[in-house]
Amino acid sequence: MNWKILVADNIADEGIAVLSSEATVDVKLGLKPKELAGIIGDYDALVVRSEAKVTAEVIEAGERLRVIGRAGIGVENIDLKAATRHGIVVVNAPAGNVVSTAEHTLALLLALARHVPQACTRLRAGEWNRGEFIGTELRNKTLGIIGLGRVGSEVARMAKGLEMRLISHDPFVSVEHAQHLGVELVSWEELLKRSDFITIHVPLTAKTKGLIGSKELALVKPTVRIINVARGGIVDEEELYKAVEEGRVAGAAVDVFAEEPVKDNVLLRSNRVVVTPHLGASTEEAQSTVAVGVAEQVLAVLKGQPAFYAVNVAAMTPETAPVVAPFLPVAANVARLCAQLADGHTSAIVIKCEGEIANYDTAAIKAAALGGLLESFTDERVNEVNAGVIAESRGLKVIEQKTTQCENYGNLISVEVTTDVGTTTVAGTLMRGETHIVQVNSYWIDIVPTGGYWLFSDHLDRPGMIGTVGMITGDADINISLMQLGRLEPRGRALMVLALDEEINEDVRQQLLDIPDVYTAKVVKL
Repeated sequence: MNWKILVADNIADEGIAVLSSEATVDVKLGLKPKELAGIIGDYDALVVRSEAKVTAEVIEAGERLRVIGRAGIGVENIDLKAATRHGIVVVNAPAGNVVSTAEHTLALLLALARHVPQACTRLRAGEWNRGEFIGTELRNKTLGIIGLGRVGSEVARMAKGLEMRLISHDPFVSVEHAQHLGVELVSWEELLKRSDFITIHVPLTAKTKGLIGSKELALVKPTVRIINVARGGIVDEEELYKAVEEGRVAGAAVDVFAEEPVKDNVLLRSNRVVVTPHLGASTEEAQSTVAVGVAEQVLAVLKGQPAFYAVNVAAMTPETAPVVAPFLPVAANVARLCAQLADGHTSAIVIKCEGEIANYDTAAIKAAALGGLLESFTDERVNEVNAGVIAESRGLKVIEQKTTQCENYGNLISVEVTTDVGTTTVAGTLMRGETHIVQVNSYWIDIVPTGGYWLFSDHLDRPGMIGTVGMITGDADINISLMQLGRLEPRGRALMVLALDEEINEDVRQQLLDIPDVYTAKVVKL
């Protein structure tokens, strides 16, 4: 078949060559969304990077369009909902720039430690002042790696060669995998307090936005240096600037910004901050790798083959889709809650399908659950094809269980996470077209995760407990919009779930924990 493919952004020639070997390829750059919508109807596939905007209007006009390829990781410029609604597969190439991003991290690490950019600027200005640029060695320093996925793991391998001590915070990496890399897994606070250098390798999500702000910067050493080659917005730029200028942080190196391209960013005003214009993936090798990788996937989809890095829901058979597809949000929501409630470092995951749904191929449900668990720690979108490989790369043991028997519901999806601290189980089902979380560990409840903040409190069921919690939240001007209580027996262990209009801060959470017979108080976002 003579497929037609439109390349709407500048990608490496090697990628064009792969596409041209099996299809007719047109390269048209600089198209505005309306211009792109005007011509896309003639094409079977579209390949972009980050410049071309693939809007709902463009997708609507793509009458023949079957696949959109993004040569890189981020897909912010593609309307995923519109693509999924029209049955168009979106693929990307998250693995192609791993080495280049890790190397740029090390380049910034060294530049920061030895004041390379500042010294270069001053020398070019005719100043010879060696004493002003006394640096620090990397050997025997502690490098804190936030996120031990593909890039974080590669940074660890490189930093080990520099004889650095390596620690990391990533709940969804097994201890064995970390040990293999020579990395010690630690808690979030311990990483902040112990690190001489901190490097960030997690995606920008609702959970990681502002991950490092004033509270976190108050915990670090004054000699710490912070590197961000991940995503802008993960670090609060104003707070980082103040910490650096006030001497509470020794320096920073930033490749990514909350708003790009950068015009007037506060970090550009500090001589203690090394800045580069989003160069993490900017090597000839990386550009070639991602272009070839996305080209191969685009051709695979056109041939009816599975794509390893499909970003949206991969195609299901007409028999499976009506039954399985509605349960994908259930699996994702159950897993997101489980990830936020679990403590410690994960070693095993059990994904269980009970009821009628067990009669069908549930690979997509497994992928949705893994995606929900990992979404705050990896840029990789999990699908049926790559789910096992991604779990294996983190040293995670994933068990899938199916049974047509279901005790309380027609269908039930559960996720069980085992860590070095204990086991957390969350289960959910589909009722009236909505996800219902119906079980947390041994407690049966019924909540609809409609967004916002939720408080989960494990406590002793006794008179006055609910009133005391309500008094504390009321004094903090926090409104409770819903309450659920699950208990094992009267005056025994119970789980209180509160839907909140505002987030509880740490001081209020600590007041709740100080209530006699309150064992846990966790705030999650659903």
